[in-house]
Amino acid sequence: MKTTSSFSRLVRRAMTMAGAAAGWLLFSGNAAAAPERIDPKALWPDDRGQHVQAHGGGILRLGDTYYWFGEDRSKDNDPNKRFVACYSSKDLAHWTFRNQVLRLADPEHFGPEWVLERPKVFFNPKTKTFVMYMHIDGRLPGSESRYSIARVGVAVCDTVDGDYRYLRSFRPLGKESRDIGQFVDDDGTPYLIFESRPTQGFFIASLSDDYLDVAQQVCLVKAPLEGGAIVHYDGLYYALGSALTGWAPNPNKYATAKSLDGPWSEFKDVAPPETKTWSSQSTMLVKVVGSKTTTVIYMGDVWKPQTQWDSRYLWMPVEIGDGKMWLPEPRPWTIDVATGEVAIPR
Repeated sequence: MKTTSSFSRLVRRAMTMAGAAAGWLLFSGNAAAAPERIDPKALWPDDRGQHVQAHGGGILRLGDTYYWFGEDRSKDNDPNKRFVACYSSKDLAHWTFRNQVLRLADPEHFGPEWVLERPKVFFNPKTKTFVMYMHIDGRLPGSESRYSIARVGVAVCDTVDGDYRYLRSFRPLGKESRDIGQFVDDDGTPYLIFESRPTQGFFIASLSDDYLDVAQQVCLVKAPLEGGAIVHYDGLYYALGSALTGWAPNPNKYATAKSLDGPWSEFKDVAPPETKTWSSQSTMLVKVVGSKTTTVIYMGDVWKPQTQWDSRYLWMPVEIGDGKMWLPEPRPWTIDVATGEVAIPR
């Protein structure tokens, strides 16, 4: 288990507390008022007792509430439409279903095989508008690939959990775009991350003032990776991605840079390579800045392509610092979002 020096000091301090006697290893803080645990890869019931349908998703925080958007793959969905669901939580463990915020029939005659994946929602504080980006794909006439349209779609709403209105699709920077990710820097600047197969890399691009388009290229990270996720932590940017193996898991890798425009370090494994990232694929890195510490959560999907409604989620705090990031073996864990403190079993 790799650790930074600061992490080790927190572990030693935590081991003296009551939580350690109960078999828990605390990242920092005290053992009072244990929060609800998060159990990676298990069924994750919402307030209705139904498995959360937010695959390939992203997190948007507004005040003290987190909103989780993702692909709604419910078994009883209308097969002619594509769906995005929204859930809310105060603690990242209990999730309340808010709405199927997108219930979209083929919007631009993409064809019966059209795809909507990896929805990400940004809030534009200037226009007070919620803007959803999504991977839009399908089969171009004469193409052998179902993923040859390779565009992003944009939808908007005046409320976070209302019915989003689809606007259009386009190729950002004129490039093919498949898996997308989102990143909002500490200064509030929003970025779209998208994988472009012909360029053998993924782009980081800033958004326009109205958030409805890509403004300019910040960087092309020359690595054939998808599922791109970025976090800014302790003066460094960490970029994480998955190899191009479709639904099959693979060893996800990360790199670091002092600036988003690079240069980026070589990519390294974020977990033991033989585990194939504990059978998951990255979708986002969630930073929880608490009153006592900052925690970064790996947010990944455990895909079940034949029963997509039953695909699971692997959420786990990473060990991060000094240019290193490591995803430990998944175990049930807890987080206090107010303090940022995390506890995992030994």
